[in-house]
Amino acid sequence: MKKIVAACAILGVLVGCSTTSPDVIQRGDAQRLSQVQDATVLSVRPVTVDGSQSGIGGVTGAVVGGVAGSQVGGNTVGAVVGALGAVAGAVIGNSVERLSTSESAVEVLIQLRNGERRAIVQAKGNETLVAGDPVILVTTGGKTRVTRAPAVLAIPSRS
Repeated sequence: MKKIVAACAILGVLVGCSTTSPDVIQRGDAQRLSQVQDATVLSVRPVTVDGSQSGIGGVTGAVVGGVAGSQVGGNTVGAVVGALGAVAGAVIGNSVERLSTSESAVEVLIQLRNGERRAIVQAKGNETLVAGDPVILVTTGGKTRVTRAPAVLAIPSRS
């Protein structure tokens, strides 16, 4: 029973490790210079980012199902039920991983100042963007996020 609880805990930790949120910056992106572009939001629509299937959920489910099934009956029955439990556990574990790693997101269609259009999918952040909003695209390490443009301050002239 302790093995089952430990396997489920490991699965839960591994499943919660990924995000596309514009409010979460990866450790490797800290203190890196990013490219910034000005743009305007054309439209925003809700989408769902499909969950991952790394195999960890399937393996964990197979181990849990196999161990639980092998506890039933004697040697022969336990082996058969253990094998069936491993297969069922793998299928269930894979489904749990996929469902628990999917996330609600938005697809933001933007227009750059030069007229080019881009679409970016990112998790819903703290900001709600709507058509017409001035935004900036922040690109770091090949990944781009969209955030509301800060107010532009006038730079005093030197006379």
